Amino acid sequence: MIQTVVKRDGRIVGYNEEKIKAAIRKAMLTTELGEDEALIQKITDRISFKGNERMTVEQIQDMVELELMDSPRKEVAKRYIAYRDQRNIARRAKTRDMFHEIIEAKNNDITRENANMNTDSPAGMMMKFASETTKPFVDDYLLSATVRDAVRHNYIHIHDKDYYPTKSLTCVQHPLDHILQRGFVAGHGESRPAKRIETASVIACISLETAQNEMHGGQAIPAFDFYLAPFVRSSYIEEVVNLENFSGQNLDRIKNIAFDDYLQAPLDGLEGDARLIQHAVNRTVCRVHQAMEAFIHNMNTIHSRGGNQVVFSSINYGTDTSAEGRCVIRELLATTYEGVGNGATAIFPIQIWKKKRGVSYLPTDRNYDLYKEACKVTARRFFPNFVNLDATFNQHEKWNINDPLRYHYEVATMGCRTRVFENRFGEKTSIGRGNLSFTTINLVRLAIECMAIVDKDERIATFFRKLDEILEIAATQLCERFDFQKTALAKQFPLLMSKLWIGGDKLSPNDTIESVINQGTLGIGFIGLAECLIALVGKHHGECDEAQTLGLKIVGHMRSRINDFSERYQHNFSVLATPAEGLAGRFTAKDRKSFGIIPGVTDKIYYTNSNHVPVYYHCSPRHKAEIEAPYHALTGGGHIFYVEIDGDATHNPEAISDIVDLMDKHNIGYCSVNHNRNRCMDCGYEDAAAHLDVCPKCGSHNIDKLQRITGYLVGTTDRWNNAKLAELNDRVVHK
Repeated sequence: MIQTVVKRDGRIVGYNEEKIKAAIRKAMLTTELGEDEALIQKITDRISFKGNERMTVEQIQDMVELELMDSPRKEVAKRYIAYRDQRNIARRAKTRDMFHEIIEAKNNDITRENANMNTDSPAGMMMKFASETTKPFVDDYLLSATVRDAVRHNYIHIHDKDYYPTKSLTCVQHPLDHILQRGFVAGHGESRPAKRIETASVIACISLETAQNEMHGGQAIPAFDFYLAPFVRSSYIEEVVNLENFSGQNLDRIKNIAFDDYLQAPLDGLEGDARLIQHAVNRTVCRVHQAMEAFIHNMNTIHSRGGNQVVFSSINYGTDTSAEGRCVIRELLATTYEGVGNGATAIFPIQIWKKKRGVSYLPTDRNYDLYKEACKVTARRFFPNFVNLDATFNQHEKWNINDPLRYHYEVATMGCRTRVFENRFGEKTSIGRGNLSFTTINLVRLAIECMAIVDKDERIATFFRKLDEILEIAATQLCERFDFQKTALAKQFPLLMSKLWIGGDKLSPNDTIESVINQGTLGIGFIGLAECLIALVGKHHGECDEAQTLGLKIVGHMRSRINDFSERYQHNFSVLATPAEGLAGRFTAKDRKSFGIIPGVTDKIYYTNSNHVPVYYHCSPRHKAEIEAPYHALTGGGHIFYVEIDGDATHNPEAISDIVDLMDKHNIGYCSVNHNRNRCMDCGYEDAAAHLDVCPKCGSHNIDKLQRITGYLVGTTDRWNNAKLAELNDRVVHK
């Protein structure tokens, strides 16, 4: 006998036979003979007693069809089936409309959810079809009822939900030396260990591109300079061998000499070994430059994920002080400054300079000259960003300037902001680790629900009670996803689990990944701290000390609870200052529908990212740094400090170093600088005008307006969703 019914959305409710009667009666009333109450009751009784204790809605409807077909009223069965089909079509109408918008390449928030994805291409369309149809499957079959309810009511957002069924992980910092020194197998091809700088450059690209197809997040190289440095030396030796072959003499005496730097110079006036050495150096530097040029070119043209998206790639560098490492850095910066193709700014990889006192920051540091060059390149090309290895929370007790492997103890950043360093289950390092998955909490909704409470203390206390409830749900959801991810087999991630992830090389192809993925992190993010504070105390943290104190209390409380979760569930939980793109508008749209337009809270179509001071708030870089810096120590899962500067930054690289100085002074973990950069796609003219629609040199309207969206660059705003476009229009210069 039927007791409970599983609804289409997964909810379990008590069985109600009146719903069956109503459906049969409605079908009967459309026929000439009308309704037959006796038959309705008879069919309902038979279904109630024949059914299992728990049944789905679809199973019950199938039984109604069969009973009607076996009854004298077969015409009712036909009407019932037709009505059921119409209802199914109506339920699918939303999906149908969405598919049509994708097919017609309409510019909307569905097709422009990710500005780095071209959903107008066939591969992009296929990805979007798959993405939008997978999410309901996850809601219906993979989420627990409590989690599903929290998502439905706009309290949390599960990132990369479309990838949930694949069991993939988010991101990883590539131990590139494993691949360069040992080779690897990717797909049907096999790569031997690298011997020269050109090969090393290509293998670095292949590693990032291959892993991107095994994961749903970004790919990063934590020590690009250290990894490629050995191949500068081997390429130099190869050039000496070429000289041997050309001259017929033995030149072993100059193969292993030490260099302070690899610098190109004219051969005029040089004789003997000095001339040979300089020739080999010149050729080596030229090859390194071409290898770096090829690397950047490939990272902006090699597509992954079915051919619709370039790899979301990042590289960290700046602390290798060897002559070879400095050569890699110097030529990488030079080719970045030059641009790709016809001089365009490279969107990827996101480049990150490792700022370290005693190494790469102070005038007395070995790599200070390269740091100044990095500031010059950033002033023109937006990259590199800067990670602060001197921040108290980014330091490692094992770091030693004399250790050639010290990069193992340097934090590395995933370009948009993701940070992995601390580790409860192994070595404290960024290398070979990444984020497993993350979920974001809507702080604004929790605050709005408390606004009607007149007493401020009670209002804030109620907010924290609500926050605790949602934090528990978010932690539960991440643990449930972890339990699902850990059942994946190593062979599902052939490169990741053989060469990249810590411990993965010890797994057999049919082993589950359970024993190794706890090296990664589970992130609980947040969005809209500014709007949350306005709802609770009337002002945001950039304009009010009381709000700043409360903001730090909220994020500090999250950090404390997440430490508790790490202990309770035995995972690496972390707080993430969420980089919201599509989510920035999605949360807001639902809250506006529920609560209307609330001044300062829901009156814009986006919420402010994480703990940032609102983009529309006028303040100095110093004030912004003072407000946002304390949150970096609390957000171990990742954070970023942005500054918008005015004018043509190419003539003012000191403005970039001034921002880095703010990092150093205020204990900021990671930062980037935004500025205007326009480029004519027809003649190559560049300027920093706030609004440039027509090229003053050739009259073209084909203008590339470079902008940063959530940590990465986008050469056109055509792919931005409406919320991020609104945020872009609201941005003000910090001065």
